[in-house]
Amino acid sequence: MKRDRQFGLWLLMVGFLLVGCKQKAKDGRTDTYTTGTVAIAADESFRPIVEEEIDVFEALYPQADIVPHFVTEVEAVNLLLKDSLRLVIASRRLTPEEKYSFNSRKFFPQEIKIATDGLALITNLSNPDSLISVDAIRGILTGEKTQWKDIYSDSRLGEIQLVFDNKNSSTVRFAIDSICRGKQLAGNVSALNTNKEVINYVSKTPGAMGIIGVNWLSDRNDSTGLSFNKEVRVMSVSQSTRPNIENSFKPYQAYLYYGDYPLSRDIYALVNDPRNGLCWGFSGFLTSYRGQLIIQKSGLLPATQAVRIVNVKDE
Repeated sequence: MKRDRQFGLWLLMVGFLLVGCKQKAKDGRTDTYTTGTVAIAADESFRPIVEEEIDVFEALYPQADIVPHFVTEVEAVNLLLKDSLRLVIASRRLTPEEKYSFNSRKFFPQEIKIATDGLALITNLSNPDSLISVDAIRGILTGEKTQWKDIYSDSRLGEIQLVFDNKNSSTVRFAIDSICRGKQLAGNVSALNTNKEVINYVSKTPGAMGIIGVNWLSDRNDSTGLSFNKEVRVMSVSQSTRPNIENSFKPYQAYLYYGDYPLSRDIYALVNDPRNGLCWGFSGFLTSYRGQLIIQKSGLLPATQAVRIVNVKDE
């Protein structure tokens, strides 16, 4: 009787192994929570922070290989919809139409908030004006204000040369949806290719203004998160139509935390993976203590960890 019971247990174990082999062969994947190779996509706006997260994750788990594709937000979400990959880093949730598309195919993706980002307005160092209202930004974006003197009557600069990273980026979508309230951008607004190109262009063009993600500007050597790239000037933004030093804020973490900075957006890991594989391992790392510490160091506001509030006095 004992031998029969052992033989039965052996058959049961073999059955489980055969089922596992069939499932493995069916989807062709071998990755686990901390091993294997997977491709992910991220909006180019978040390249610095995503690269740093991957570097640390792969150092902790040497058998894991995360292959990032830095594209526009439109391209990233389309790749997810087409099942070309299982994880996307984006600045929005899925739309009802996108969720329906997944659900109709028996997929139920998850939206995991990992951080809050601030969109920074940058100008050339020779530009003396550092305060601007949301209304003025809207006027520039829609073409109602085309000259610097339209905003600052004493300005000696000429035409405002506004540049974005990419016409299909999350930054452009935010500008249209959240700043312009659905209105299209003016024809004189330009799009380059990357956030780095925006920084380079603004640093060399006195009349330029750029809009980029703040993680491209943060000084990683400053543990307080209060230092920005020295090549450009970061403007203070106000909800008031009459901005002053008291009601205008830069995209520091404390101002993102309290909701004082007007140009903020949440960042999500969009995961469509029915298996408990590497995509879930990496997305879990992003919300872990170490993953959130990297986000905090980058100048963004962590989603799941407490932040240290530092009083800042602008001179």
